[in-house]
Amino acid sequence: MFVIGCHLSASKGFLAMGKEATSIQADTFQFFTRNPRGSRAKELDMGDIAAFLEYAERYHIKTPLAHAPYTLNPASAEERIKEFALLTLADDLKRLSHLPGSLYNLHPGSHVGQGTEKGILQIVEVLNQILWAENQTPLLLETMSGKGSEVGSCFEELCAIIEGVEFKEQVGVCLDTCHVYAAGYDIVNDLNGVLEEFDRIIGLEKLRAIHLNDSMHPLGSHKDRHAKIGEGTIGFSAFCHIVNHPALQNIPFYLETPQETVEGYGEEIKRLREAVQ
Repeated sequence: MFVIGCHLSASKGFLAMGKEATSIQADTFQFFTRNPRGSRAKELDMGDIAAFLEYAERYHIKTPLAHAPYTLNPASAEERIKEFALLTLADDLKRLSHLPGSLYNLHPGSHVGQGTEKGILQIVEVLNQILWAENQTPLLLETMSGKGSEVGSCFEELCAIIEGVEFKEQVGVCLDTCHVYAAGYDIVNDLNGVLEEFDRIIGLEKLRAIHLNDSMHPLGSHKDRHAKIGEGTIGFSAFCHIVNHPALQNIPFYLETPQETVEGYGEEIKRLREAVQ
């Protein structure tokens, strides 16, 4: 089943996001849990959530993807920054318990000169403090482009984080097409090989979501600059192969392209739906 959506603003509430998604023929969406560059989160409106859940069932909206703010860095050497990440992640998971069927996406963090091994250990430490046995919201580690001291630009690093977590079944991966391409994984000319490598190192059962983004920069550039679908170095043909790949048929896709309007996402969704065979 082909499930596709885009990034929407959560400022108007969940029901508004649901209606906005269906207006552009999307059947899922992504949203920030709070200000992407800050720390404040709106109070939960339980009436709005109940209305959204009813609307989602009626219009077959599936798997909302909550995105953690960019400011979080559980791999930081500074205790206050790591503590802020821990408290925010824990609070987000508690809030998402009211949104059944959702996923929670996180940029793993940057080791900021400590080294990748130390960064991974610190990420694992934070995740082991925020995940608990009854948690029902899968936490996804996003594949990164490898700029600066980012952790998570190779499958081995993501695997090491997952292996260190106690509740491994609660942790998965969100593959970002722009990021993996910038990190050196050739999804244009060797998509099968990339997915086989992912399966060998992490396991395809851990791949729970895909960010569809073209890239402004070439393969292996380690630069995180998204482009509209078909207007970057990945190209529309590669995205046709991605959305039709047998191994990816039951994984939801989320657009994060640099659109100025929701209608722009709608045009991309239309093109990609037409490409599905």
